[in-house]
Amino acid sequence: MSDLTEVDLFVIGGGINGAGIARDAAGRGLKVALCEKGDLAEGTSSRSGKLVHGGLRYLEYREFRLVREALIEREVLMRNAPHIIWPMRFVLPHSPQDRPAWLIRLGLFLYDHLGGRVRLPGTRSLNLRRDPEGAPLKDRYTRGFEYSDCWVDDARLVILNAVDAAERGAVVLTRSPCVSASRENGAWHVTVADSGTGERRNFRARVLVNAAGPWVTDVVRRVARSNSARNVRLVKGSHIIVPKFWKGEQAYLVQNTDKRVIFINPYEGDKALIGTTDIAYDGEAESVAADEGEIRYLIDAVNRYFKEELTPEDVETSFSGVRPLFDDGQGNPSAVTRDYVFDLDEVGGAPLLNIFGGKITTYRELAERGMHRLAKFFPGMARDWTASAPLPGGDMPKADYESFSGQMKRDYPWMPRGLRRHYGRLYGTRVALIVGEATSLAGLGRHFGGELYEAEVRYLMTHEWAQTPEDILWRRTKHRLHLTEAEQAAFADWFRRTHAEAA
Repeated sequence: MSDLTEVDLFVIGGGINGAGIARDAAGRGLKVALCEKGDLAEGTSSRSGKLVHGGLRYLEYREFRLVREALIEREVLMRNAPHIIWPMRFVLPHSPQDRPAWLIRLGLFLYDHLGGRVRLPGTRSLNLRRDPEGAPLKDRYTRGFEYSDCWVDDARLVILNAVDAAERGAVVLTRSPCVSASRENGAWHVTVADSGTGERRNFRARVLVNAAGPWVTDVVRRVARSNSARNVRLVKGSHIIVPKFWKGEQAYLVQNTDKRVIFINPYEGDKALIGTTDIAYDGEAESVAADEGEIRYLIDAVNRYFKEELTPEDVETSFSGVRPLFDDGQGNPSAVTRDYVFDLDEVGGAPLLNIFGGKITTYRELAERGMHRLAKFFPGMARDWTASAPLPGGDMPKADYESFSGQMKRDYPWMPRGLRRHYGRLYGTRVALIVGEATSLAGLGRHFGGELYEAEVRYLMTHEWAQTPEDILWRRTKHRLHLTEAEQAAFADWFRRTHAEAA
């Protein structure tokens, strides 16, 4: 076939696992292609609780190895992506009706020491009547604890992995579902179709990687026409966004009456992100949405602890994602392991690596171990490299974002503080690719409202596969939360006309 592209590795799925594997493989010198049926991070990977964390609550299920590995990865990711990952302190008010204090203290002690914590401060006890962190809490909560974890911009983590993969030679195709994959003469013949134009591209790959997340079993059975004894359990997790209702940068972790825990995190400056629910889900992953019962559940959990009580009218927006957890037979969705499992099918001489489960914190390790499983098929590939390689924009001396932020202020004295923070946090050292030769706000082009200027939009279209207004406003940025409906509509109209002209 004249249009056949030869690659070593073909990856199906543009979430965090697929992007992570594509990056890792491309950095080892392999020829890589990745296809995603929608936008990068459109599914689960942009609908998480936006935390890089060890999983404090997993200790209760004796997932000690998983927690330890996640805590180690937390340090690695902080070092390699200091612009999109940063420390956050979590306040855990103690409710005597739920887990006993001694159990919480023990869990926090293990959490502090399992993973070789280096950069983050340890746990401390709080007197909620005296310490300012207790001010927004109801008076009956007098005792608490404070511990460390990290925030992450989940969708940007995916994008930056894909950007790095592409810059290392990988072919990244968005809105291009895999329509067929078949074994022929010891290799995979893969066809993808562009959803917009219908144009088809054909690849011949030595190895096929199925990183389709919630759709992993669909790819196994329908696309690759393979078999696997393993499966995933779909668990629905919903979040709500409300105006921030406390002072300070600390987040809160509260225990609900059913022993689930709810995160209440500062978000986008003046908002709060509250979640998540854990509900078994058997519907279509594409149509998942937070229902009224989940929203009420989250509001009730907050109101149990905080003086300022929320109502459904406070909810500005909500989102829901389907987590593809490896089915380990547990009945309680909250107890299902967040670990991952590889299934390597070598039937027919063309290997298929299926990935079941996983969590965003351990994506880099998953990718690295996945490549270990495939090493025998690529004896000449380079060694492990991602643990010490910054993601695009994260190459800051000593991974010190604050020093970088100070340099930005000196480089762009004309830029308002909020805009500097926006560019710095999303793009890090690559901010110059957006600003270019601009010496004033006028040089950034059309202003659409909030912190959104034309220069950023054009960068995202050129370098980050943005093809729709939603790609810009919701996944690559969170401008949607800061623009009026009229501003969003005006931007969408401009974007569609501009994108059509570019095409």
